[in-house]
Amino acid sequence: MKYLMLSALLGLLMSCAQTKTRPEGVETPATTVSESNTEAMPGKKSFYDFTMTSLEGKEINFSQYKGKKVLVVNTASKCGFTPQYAELEKLNKMYGNKVVILGFPANNFGGQEPGSNEEIAEFCEKNYGVDFQMFEKSSVKGDDKNPLYQWLTDKAQNGWNDQEPTWNFCKYLIDEQGNLIKFFPSKVEPMSEELLDAVQS
Repeated sequence: MKYLMLSALLGLLMSCAQTKTRPEGVETPATTVSESNTEAMPGKKSFYDFTMTSLEGKEINFSQYKGKKVLVVNTASKCGFTPQYAELEKLNKMYGNKVVILGFPANNFGGQEPGSNEEIAEFCEKNYGVDFQMFEKSSVKGDDKNPLYQWLTDKAQNGWNDQEPTWNFCKYLIDEQGNLIKFFPSKVEPMSEELLDAVQS
């Protein structure tokens, strides 16, 4: 009798242990990016990890932009799109509570930004009264592009986009959590309905 009871108990324990094991052929639920450990995504970097140098030589930590949308624009002083500086400043004044504008002067397209940092700063202030944050002149395309533009144009780092700027005044929109969400080509003007809708959404 004792032997039968012991056998039954042993069988019950083995049965319980087996139920904890995932049955063959049943997959574990997929983990979303927000739930996964960032260490499991090699190369993935946050927008807020960057520190870049301003036109005046000051180090700007991007963590200060948390909670707002950010519009990143590659600029030039001698381009057909250069008048967009005026609209960017208008966007800055009218919607600065919703979006931060960051300008990155670059000489990648047609040699249209030949000036020094000092000359660029003077041009922006004198001609367009630019008050939004401008950064030192750097490359935004090709092998020597700056670290931020490496992130913006590499889907292994930003999650989805490989599109480099096609000309001056291309625009990248970052959401309030630091995710890249939109790319706008040069022809999309800062005060266009398309861009304003994205900023206010």
